[in-house]
Amino acid sequence: MQHKHVRGASRRHVITPLLGVLLTACATAPQSQAPTQQATTATAAATPAPYTSTYKAPASQATLIRGATILTGTGARIDGGDVLIVDGKIAGVGNQLSAPAGAIVIDANGRWVTPGLIDVHSHLGVYPSPGVDAHSDGNEMVDPVTAQAWAEHAVWPQDPGFQTALEGGVTSLQILPGSGNLIGGRGVTLKNVHATTYQAMKFPGAPQGLKMACGENPKNVYGHKGQAPMTRMGNVAGYRQAFADAQAYREEWNKYRRELAEYEKKQQQPGKKKDEEAKPPSPPKRDLKSETLVGAMDGEILVHIHCYRADEMAIMVDLAKEFGFKIAAFHHAVEAYKIADLLAQNNICGAEWADWWGFKMEAFDGVMENLALTDMPKNGCAVVHSDSAEGIQRLNQEAAKAMTRGVRMGLDISREHAMKWLTLNPAKALGIDKVTGTLEAGKMGDVVIWNSDPFSVYALAEQVFIDGALVYDRANPPAKPSSDFLLGQYETAKGSAQ
Repeated sequence: MQHKHVRGASRRHVITPLLGVLLTACATAPQSQAPTQQATTATAAATPAPYTSTYKAPASQATLIRGATILTGTGARIDGGDVLIVDGKIAGVGNQLSAPAGAIVIDANGRWVTPGLIDVHSHLGVYPSPGVDAHSDGNEMVDPVTAQAWAEHAVWPQDPGFQTALEGGVTSLQILPGSGNLIGGRGVTLKNVHATTYQAMKFPGAPQGLKMACGENPKNVYGHKGQAPMTRMGNVAGYRQAFADAQAYREEWNKYRRELAEYEKKQQQPGKKKDEEAKPPSPPKRDLKSETLVGAMDGEILVHIHCYRADEMAIMVDLAKEFGFKIAAFHHAVEAYKIADLLAQNNICGAEWADWWGFKMEAFDGVMENLALTDMPKNGCAVVHSDSAEGIQRLNQEAAKAMTRGVRMGLDISREHAMKWLTLNPAKALGIDKVTGTLEAGKMGDVVIWNSDPFSVYALAEQVFIDGALVYDRANPPAKPSSDFLLGQYETAKGSAQ
């Protein structure tokens, strides 16, 4: 398989990996927090959150899926089980559930049911199909640090790739900037629904992500321009300076707030004449770049880092400790198996491919047991990701390959456990596991019915539900494509074939 790995200057796809969940030293991990409506910034107290989600769950009817083999995403399996969805949420999972009056009852005997799949690393919408320069919006490669850029401001909702991902069972996904920069900007989590605007796809309450990249990509992009970074030591120096500047920026705002509070206190003191000549302090100039990094250090924006080599991941762990942020996930993480214990100790997920390796030097030392070994330690968190408009359509097969390699080396990995790599673990890395990622009462009704064992190469997603609404039915495909871009193309293709 040919792998594209630097999208932008060469038009070839930037492997945009990871960064994990950001938290301050005193903050709790995002998987234990309820997600916030919008990541706040240094000025959030003074201004309403912009670019907020306008997503509305589609209308749905109570649905009982009966008699299936259920993988709940929690590590459990229920044979001959039922899933009840009411008002767009999971109302029950078990055996012999009763359907409320007027409910749709689906006989799923012989079929399998899972939570909707979640991809933590996608570029759909920012590198959409067709892959032309006019659509190449994932890498703002004008400066090594572009933390001010937001991937969501480039998402094209009409990308046909969203529909093909849906047909593969993907109900939620994180769209990230590319990996050409040290810090590429903010990522966004979307519900995989058809919409005219990205705001109408934006996962309600999901924290934003921060995309960082280490290794070959940034040093090659800027080294070839004759500027820093051109080495790995330049990479690290670049991260450190950016976060140091953000620390100073945060202190400027803290100082301003202290002075403002003191000014207001003096002006409001009873029995004391108001000082008409006193002026309130002036706020610092807003810096969007530092604002994003402050959000990461304050635990409001989740850090996802593209990183291949074990030694570099260990350095990034130290970087996080120096500046007080928490890494949610290392993406690609081809050598994660070498430091699986370190990742587990720091509650960092490894978002990985099943078998991509060797397409550049930093990807050379890969093993097909990587996912299984990342998962092996206590608190290990393995995630299957795509970084590919094609791979996102077959995440279940990628998990099957990784599971099989782990079993072959003697690890006890069941299907019910491996399902967590596709649902619960990515939900944790995105800070949305309180509302999705498993089939549990009260969670979103994001559900997939498979025609057979989802870990089989023959498995197909037959029906996909988002918030309880049937959004894809393989037996009854829509008469027209969901993407406006494809309107008329079916008819054209038919005519040319006649």
